[in-house]
Amino acid sequence: MEVSKNIHQHFVIYKPYGYLSQFKSHDSKQQSKKFLGTLHNFPEGIMAIGRLDEKSEGLLLLTTDGKMSDYMNSRKVEKEYYAQVDGAISEEAINLLKTGVEIGFDGKKYITKPCKAFKLDTVPDLPVRSRKIRDDRHGPTSWVSITLNEGKFRQVRKMTSAVGFPTLRLVRVRVGHIHLNAMEVGDVIEISSFF
Repeated sequence: MEVSKNIHQHFVIYKPYGYLSQFKSHDSKQQSKKFLGTLHNFPEGIMAIGRLDEKSEGLLLLTTDGKMSDYMNSRKVEKEYYAQVDGAISEEAINLLKTGVEIGFDGKKYITKPCKAFKLDTVPDLPVRSRKIRDDRHGPTSWVSITLNEGKFRQVRKMTSAVGFPTLRLVRVRVGHIHLNAMEVGDVIEISSFF
């Protein structure tokens, strides 16, 4: 893909829990919400590539380049999520996630595309979330990796609920070859390119 260099700016951030994937509000009802613009002095024209909902956290790419945004949002680029789910997720549920499940989208029923999914053997080494998640005294939880090439609104949450294991915590850990690695919550790193 041809992308002009040095004209546009690109950032990798660890979006905190409780933040909207936008820079300011045009809606008076959102005045009390937290926005990405408070994390860094971003340039004019900056946009989030894809979104993470307010209760989700993790890797979010930002750019001033609309073409780059379109490419990174396309089905050519994988997005990997770690989801902590309520209950000890079964192999049957994992297989359903892999093959596709029915979720609601835009008021219609939608079957998700086949994807990669597997149970994580150990709890991932992630920063502590700002808002406490219930602990195992309230029943077991488990972690699953889900890698998508699509990104419908709240898709991972809807998928895990559809197989009977609602998501308690959702962290995007990878977009394409860019990983969260050892980033901390709220970190902002400027990079020269996403490739």
